[in-house]
Amino acid sequence: MSVKVDMLEGNIAKLTVEVSPDRFEEELEKAYQKNKHNISMQGFRKGKVPRALVEKMYGPEVFFDDAANAIIPQAYEDAAKESELDIVSMPEIDVVQIEKGKPFIFTADVAVKPAVTLGEYKGVEVEVSKVEVTEEEVEAELDKIRNQNSRMINVDDRPVQDGDITNIDFDGYVDGERFEGGKAENYTLTIGSHSFIDTFEEQLIGKNIGEEVEVNVTFPEQYHAEELQGKPAVFKVKINEIKVKELPELDDDFAKDVSEFDTIEEYKADIKEKLLVDKEEQAKRAKEDKVIEKIIEDAQMDIPELMIDTQTRQMLEDFARNMQYQGLTMEQYMQFTGTTQEQLLEQMKPQAIRRIKTRLVLEEIAKVEDIQITDEEFDKEVEKLAETYKMEVEKVRELLGEAEAKQMKEDMAVQKAVDLVTDAAVEVEVVEEETA
Repeated sequence: MSVKVDMLEGNIAKLTVEVSPDRFEEELEKAYQKNKHNISMQGFRKGKVPRALVEKMYGPEVFFDDAANAIIPQAYEDAAKESELDIVSMPEIDVVQIEKGKPFIFTADVAVKPAVTLGEYKGVEVEVSKVEVTEEEVEAELDKIRNQNSRMINVDDRPVQDGDITNIDFDGYVDGERFEGGKAENYTLTIGSHSFIDTFEEQLIGKNIGEEVEVNVTFPEQYHAEELQGKPAVFKVKINEIKVKELPELDDDFAKDVSEFDTIEEYKADIKEKLLVDKEEQAKRAKEDKVIEKIIEDAQMDIPELMIDTQTRQMLEDFARNMQYQGLTMEQYMQFTGTTQEQLLEQMKPQAIRRIKTRLVLEEIAKVEDIQITDEEFDKEVEKLAETYKMEVEKVRELLGEAEAKQMKEDMAVQKAVDLVTDAAVEVEVVEEETA
């Protein structure tokens, strides 16, 4: 096999890969052996038709596709390695010559990592806000914790009020006929949650347990079921239960129940401290983002379209995996949202470009600053991985191949570059005006 490299405009390289006639013939024979059991011809038992006769009958190219598909992946991988290019995209393959008895030739267009010209990256000015926790924020956190520790109390001495949690049976009719999905028993509905259409919930206010109510509503014009869009409906509703949420008192007993503290004041102080730590972490990440954004603006690079396309498709694959974890296929997601794969790729493109620029700039800073990862630092990172995945350190080392270890060190160097430029940044505090 031989490979020729031609550099094109826009950081694109064309690899021309030539595979020997003998190698091509070897794969043609394998393709024949794989497919011969499916070939029938008069005068021969199935699977016994000679290859020469098959090629005469169907043409010499009958096994070309199988042979090419077998050759290209490994041949491209070998060519990419031999070229010593820093390839940053999937290849665009084009078969140039495919003919029996001749070399098999194909080209692979690939994006090459672009050169980066850095601007100012130390001492950039960024606006930051003072980090503090207000009493209102502490109270809001306490309210969340109270809600998590609330209990449900049955109410039987009054009618339904706004905010009540009801248990109902309902049966819906449109034009006097039941419709699909319009009936349920022992359904839990919070009044005021607006989880039901139109004024359904409001019409239950003032009704008592055991009472049967006719609720009149109109389906929205944009309702997901087309046959119900804009239609008036009648629901026959029976109220089975009324419950209210009882919140615990904010006192020392509450603090003892939900924390390791003896008094509510100690517990509030702990909440405030934790909220402050969270806010400081958020502020740190926000500062990093602002610093990197400014450094990217000052840097120059020519990003090839193939590189952007590869990054965007990787992001779409990650998005599809996340959807899968939530029980949705990409087909279902696109159906629900009315989007196409092409539209999703276009929407992700700006973020893909920013990710590429960020990585390229930080890698260049790591190179310029000669940021190195020591064996001790790498060992600590491996130990963190082992702790995260509840594995033995040695087992993690076994699973980490040379390429994975190299990638880890590059990621660590990039993070060091982030720390370097963030620590060197000049903070300009923003004074927020008080609202009247």
